[in-house]
Amino acid sequence: MTSSALHVARTGLDAQDVKMRVIANNLANVNTVGFKRDRANFETLAYQQVIAAGTQADAQNRLAIGLNLGTGVQLTGTERIDTQGTMNTTGNTFDLAIEGQGFFQLERPDGTIAYTRAGNFKTNADGLLVSPDGLPLTPQIQLPEGVSSVTIGNDGTVSATVDGQSEPVEIGAIETARFVNPAGLQAIGGNLLLETAASGAPQVGAAGLEGRGTIRQGALEQSNVNTVEELVTMIETQRAYEIASKMIKATDEMLQYVNQQL
Repeated sequence: MTSSALHVARTGLDAQDVKMRVIANNLANVNTVGFKRDRANFETLAYQQVIAAGTQADAQNRLAIGLNLGTGVQLTGTERIDTQGTMNTTGNTFDLAIEGQGFFQLERPDGTIAYTRAGNFKTNADGLLVSPDGLPLTPQIQLPEGVSSVTIGNDGTVSATVDGQSEPVEIGAIETARFVNPAGLQAIGGNLLLETAASGAPQVGAAGLEGRGTIRQGALEQSNVNTVEELVTMIETQRAYEIASKMIKATDEMLQYVNQQL
């Protein structure tokens, strides 16, 4: 029985260790543009049924309750919480934020598409709108030479005014992607997410249509990490870890006592 208690307590230690790692990552990315906090989800391990409820107690009576012993806890996964982050107005032309659902699309070097909520874009030497890591938006947006100003509408329409012209000219449109299950996207680092079987296929189109959020120019979406909530959860996790540690120590002392008596 005591060895089983050691196993149960150990699963508790492992669970709280994982939870603390998730919290640490959330707090580390509190200032990361477009970051969505993660949550560790757990479930009980299989129960050992010693006596089933309803078992015949005697000729006339059945047991009202049974005897089931839990075997611990296990991690089922980490879930990304896709709530809206706070909007920070920057005034920068190529700082973009999505208000609502959706992701910007970036083309990776191998030709595959990655998705991101981070809209801190720049222009490269060819005039393309790219991420800080140099990945171009798709469809590509290329600014003509001699651009004096760029306007990006809520629907993603990009208009540019060239030196010598009084009227802006439409040069393209930024399309966003929406997923049925955005929590199913795979995070790969660099603020990038990849499509998976769990996320479903992307629904690509103009911003503001078919459930896709609108685009806000001159603003960035901050992370949705609430530092106060994370710190409270961290303290709770620390206490739970300490309790599991004490359980292991107490169980070990019980085993030592038994061994000394034999």
